[in-house]
Amino acid sequence: MRSDIEIAQGAKMKPIMEVAESLGLAADDIELYGKYKGKVSLQTWERLKDKPSGKLVLVTAITPTPAGEGKTTNTVGLGMARNRLGKKAIIALREPSLGPSFGIKGGAAGGGYAQVVPMEDINLHFTGDIHAVTAAHNLLAAMVDNSLHQGNPLGIDPRQVVLRRVMDLNERALRNIVIGLGGKADGIPRESGFDISVASEVMAILCLATDLMDFKRRAAQMVVAYRYDGTPVTAGDLKAAGSMTLLMKDAIKPNLVQTL
Repeated sequence: MRSDIEIAQGAKMKPIMEVAESLGLAADDIELYGKYKGKVSLQTWERLKDKPSGKLVLVTAITPTPAGEGKTTNTVGLGMARNRLGKKAIIALREPSLGPSFGIKGGAAGGGYAQVVPMEDINLHFTGDIHAVTAAHNLLAAMVDNSLHQGNPLGIDPRQVVLRRVMDLNERALRNIVIGLGGKADGIPRESGFDISVASEVMAILCLATDLMDFKRRAAQMVVAYRYDGTPVTAGDLKAAGSMTLLMKDAIKPNLVQTL
């Protein structure tokens, strides 16, 4: 039995434009990221939104192995089986995070002959979406500490800053840290820490947002801290939502790849 990576690397992939055309997408609907990856333009939805809706099959309640395997494999297998039966089926998956990919669990692009390809790209940086989430989140975190440093005009209680930093790796040594050390020019010392990027509220907003303006509206409502009087401080109060949205201008577009 060949390993997952041997199966993936031995597959003959179709150019992604060929895959797009089989779904009824035009050249103007796809932004190419090389030969085998693409992003679907947000304008595509405007063109297609009045067409009859298809059926949505949600794959959930899968009992995975202790390492977490099984969910994607089942989903990919079902999608391929539906297509084999003559149905026009598309599967929607979340992107793998680098933390689990380099940890015990490994990649998250399926397994065996139920895989998504190019597997190596998908499991690594792909089209940079998670990096964009990381940057947008940490920009907001930096603006919180900058506001504290610049005289604290919003009256933030440094003991009640609830927004931590994020990174797309499992880094236990940074889970709980003290920041702002080094002197007056380096900020206000306080406790903070790092979570994994995919746990960021920015990621949740990205999943829910219908367009960039909807993303901006939702991002502005993120609570980042509390004032001394207990009232919340939001990303909108910091005037951070616009900058965060700009960083998400490409990440908000769905990615298009192919199964084996």
